[in-house]
Amino acid sequence: MRRILARAHADVLAQLAWANVLVALDFDGTLAPIVDDRDRAAMRPSTRALLAGVCALYPCAVISGRSRADVEARLGGVPVRYIVGNHGVEPSVGMERFEEVVRAMRERLEAAVGGIQGVEIEDKRFSLAVHFRRSRSATRARQAIEAAVSALPMKTRVIAGKRVVNVLPEGAPHKGIALEALQALSGADIALYVGDDVTDEDVFESERPGRLIGVRVGRRASSAASYYIDDQRQIDALLARLEGLRSTQAVASARRAST
Repeated sequence: MRRILARAHADVLAQLAWANVLVALDFDGTLAPIVDDRDRAAMRPSTRALLAGVCALYPCAVISGRSRADVEARLGGVPVRYIVGNHGVEPSVGMERFEEVVRAMRERLEAAVGGIQGVEIEDKRFSLAVHFRRSRSATRARQAIEAAVSALPMKTRVIAGKRVVNVLPEGAPHKGIALEALQALSGADIALYVGDDVTDEDVFESERPGRLIGVRVGRRASSAASYYIDDQRQIDALLARLEGLRSTQAVASARRAST
């Protein structure tokens, strides 16, 4: 993995300033710091201002594991063109079918693990997130959750996260599929995607030269992303670089047009 903000790779972001590019980002752990209480997750004021500036210069998308409505509320009016929730499911074709499956999954999981201390089932309508961040025994909580999910009669896709087990209906679109659809919808030649979680690997694994640049928040040797930023706070530096490069490009184009 290469550090996207390193001087040696300055040309990568500089080329995007001239390209027909879609800028896409995860929310938790990327635009917003990870917090113990998921309901308190929020962007820093500096990040919010920088994201608004980038949205004025590039078509932008946020693709999150949260529900679409939840993400939209946390963006606080920043004009992001595309918002995708539930790990890529919302919106998508066949959402009603996924909703029915998730409802049935929740009933069974509530009966199996709903009474365990520190375990909470978040129903996001098209997927479930079984949290155990507040559990006094994380290992036992995870084992109980995994056993309950394995016993479900319906086929599922299970994605382990940070003190959470995400459960989706089998066949539901993931973030990589969602990004490809947005790229086609926007007509973008290339996409830049920034994310920090296991679910973002669905995007990174579909990275294609000249079509998609993946940037992971935090360096990890096992990630399929080609680039990384050091930590979540560096999202501000990345957004500022994107804004500055395209602003400079616009000024240069205006000067050429006037001569």
